[in-house]
Amino acid sequence: MIKGFKDFILRGNVVDLAVAVVIGAAFGSIVTSFTQRILQPLINAITPPESPGFGIQIVPGKESTYIDVASVISATLNFLIVAAVVYFLIVLPLNHLKERRKRGEEAGPAEPTDVELLTEIRDLLRAQHDRAEERQS
Repeated sequence: MIKGFKDFILRGNVVDLAVAVVIGAAFGSIVTSFTQRILQPLINAITPPESPGFGIQIVPGKESTYIDVASVISATLNFLIVAAVVYFLIVLPLNHLKERRKRGEEAGPAEPTDVELLTEIRDLLRAQHDRAEERQS
């Protein structure tokens, strides 16, 4: 059981996955910062100066009842940006690679069967034996 776990941990896929998670988290932080610090203020800029932002105040004077629509839009844009980058930089190239490999497997010559290999070896040995007999004669 321990050996199987050790093999799993030392497999390259696990390390690649860990690197991808760390890079993804770092990239997510960059995109979140971009949407909160740049896009959200731009969205809030369309509201009047006395408004706290692009949203709805349910109970006047009570800040906890403010529905911040700009944050929701910002989070949605954050998700869409991360999803687009993952799709175009990871999923799409991997799908193309899979298609190329699949086409390569279909177009490649078939491996000879055991019978075909044994027949070829027999014919080569027979030819070698015949040449040896001709030299002796």
